[in-house]
Amino acid sequence: MNTDYSICNALGCGSERITKALVIYDVGCQWSVNFWSRVKNSPSLLLPPALEIVPAVGKFHLAAHKLSCFPRYSLNFVKGAGHLDGEILETLWAPSNKMSPTASSMTQAHRQEVYDDHMRDSNWKKLVGLGEGFSPRRVNLCGPFQSPLC
Repeated sequence: MNTDYSICNALGCGSERITKALVIYDVGCQWSVNFWSRVKNSPSLLLPPALEIVPAVGKFHLAAHKLSCFPRYSLNFVKGAGHLDGEILETLWAPSNKMSPTASSMTQAHRQEVYDDHMRDSNWKKLVGLGEGFSPRRVNLCGPFQSPLC
């Protein structure tokens, strides 16, 4: 139910024009089976009725699933998913693990602040580094107007 609530809130916020959503979840194959019936039966779960949910399983976790999950839930076969591993949260754990010996002796409030600061710093570094992936030639070609070709 917590996953359903989180997904409904994330997809319900300013998503009027979205018609399709890729939801990558470690157990997406099991979670997605009765998702729409849980949404219909709960007054606190709301989604646009025309929204199509495309469930998938991240590449790391898919290896532990049944063989029948691979063709249906692999990101390799989801049209429009690109080259994606679907395991972004797991990549954040390694740096967070370095803080755990220090954080274990903190109060809950202090520990929360330290982890929040760490995640904010991580997000800031990603945001600042976004521009490194764009070539100056491509940016100049697009100019102030964005088109599907840019």
